[in-house]
Amino acid sequence: MSREIKTKNTAELTVETLETHGIDVVYGVPGIHNDALFDALHDVRARVRTIHARHEQATGYMALGAALATGRPQVFAAVPGPGILNASAALLTACGMNAPVLALAGQIPTAAIERGYGHLHEIRDQLGLLRHITKDAQRVSGPADAGMKVAAAIQLARSGRPGPVAIECAIDVWPARGPGSSAAALPVVQPQVDSDAIEEAAKLLGRAKRPLIMVGGGAQDSGEALVRVAEMLQAPVGYYRRGHGALPGTHPLAVNLPIAHRLWEEADVVLAIGTRLYTQQSVWGVDDDLKIVRIDIEPEEPGRYRNADCAIVADARAALEALARALPRHNATRSPRDLSAERGWMARELGRMAPQMAFLAAIRRALPPEGILVDEVTQMGFAARLGYEAALPRTFLSGGQQDNLGFGFGTALGAKVAVGDRPVVAIAGDGGFGYQAFELATAVRHRIALVTIVFDDGAFGNVRRIQDMAYGGRRIADSLHNPDFVAYADSFGVRAVRAGTPAALEQALVEALRANEPALIHVPVGEMPSPWPLIMLPRIRGQAQPGERIWP
Repeated sequence: MSREIKTKNTAELTVETLETHGIDVVYGVPGIHNDALFDALHDVRARVRTIHARHEQATGYMALGAALATGRPQVFAAVPGPGILNASAALLTACGMNAPVLALAGQIPTAAIERGYGHLHEIRDQLGLLRHITKDAQRVSGPADAGMKVAAAIQLARSGRPGPVAIECAIDVWPARGPGSSAAALPVVQPQVDSDAIEEAAKLLGRAKRPLIMVGGGAQDSGEALVRVAEMLQAPVGYYRRGHGALPGTHPLAVNLPIAHRLWEEADVVLAIGTRLYTQQSVWGVDDDLKIVRIDIEPEEPGRYRNADCAIVADARAALEALARALPRHNATRSPRDLSAERGWMARELGRMAPQMAFLAAIRRALPPEGILVDEVTQMGFAARLGYEAALPRTFLSGGQQDNLGFGFGTALGAKVAVGDRPVVAIAGDGGFGYQAFELATAVRHRIALVTIVFDDGAFGNVRRIQDMAYGGRRIADSLHNPDFVAYADSFGVRAVRAGTPAALEQALVEALRANEPALIHVPVGEMPSPWPLIMLPRIRGQAQPGERIWP
């Protein structure tokens, strides 16, 4: 008597592999092409939470926010064609922010792919499209390769410079049964630290009279090694957007973008860690008296724009730990760096943005050190990049290279899911919040206790400012017609209040965080002082070359 061997289908093996990799949440909007995948998620719902949103855009951003807040891979699922295109902005943003996001993309029946029959959600060369906005995209052909392809995708997302990846699976392949198994996690592949390059860097930095460190998103997990190197060198550590919190903002050597710009003019050696350093080299300028040491995990990065004087291709923490061991052999004796004059100047400059600074100070007082602030493409977001002090790594999430309007709310939702009881606050303008405002329903449905502060000036504020400043006030497509945000949020069952002053905002935020439920605080504002003189900083070294960057 023959015995039937029970096999698993592609979707089940995919989900098992995700679980093996520690994935405990999948974000998604279900649809017919991925029905078998969601059925497999039903079987493991006690261990892998499925969070469905109202739009694929939000699922991609939620995975992005979770990845940025934790540094760990996160997953979302979308149907092919319109579904994956709806989420494509989030994938592009993940690419620009080096976030390990895995997209599970559905596909039309295998036999019809690239045939142009007119199937539901058919799109030409979906894999090719995905490869433009991810590190790689692969198609699963059945149970036999599902586990290994998912494992390889997650390995790639984590190896070298982290980034998004995609797995595509056809509607007839998800439920297909056959021989196969889930796959265990594969080792992360990182370049080895070059001891010769470390020694060369230690000599350059050790002899420097006015060293400066610039950090980006790649320095977020540098740990105490960054502190040790900075303190050995007594080198100020400049940060902006993605670099916030790599060194605590309260550290005596931590400096924001405008102070770093002033120090750039006199620096003789710059150590750039996990940053493209593009703005500094192309806008602030370089000359023969400036030596640049680069630490980056991407081999092409140190020479992408201008060859570094010393390039260390390695994980930032590993490289800095090696540099901390090598520096004492070459490091000159230095007195503690006095930055009081620069800080005094910065305080006066930030004082010109008193409305924004008062609101940011209220947020900082209400939010504990481990709390996360997610900014947006809004006047308050721009000010936060200059005047907010992140106490810990991965506690200030900003839009990075893409810096796309509307990314913040969904990103903050995912960050809150990922960090559990730690508080998360999103700031948004009325324009950016409108991109995903209906995801308040998702926050309520899944009990995501995110607090969102909507600063409402009734306009695309930055567009209006540019039109006023650069085009003589010829305003077009700038004004907005908004709902009553408190009533709107209340209609979803979201705790909502209006706060007209920094003191009222602080009180409302403290109460919302204590309540530990989805909340919205509406802050009506007028036109605010421009942050751009402190962001669009001029060339201060060398001569501009043909084709060098101009803003934006």
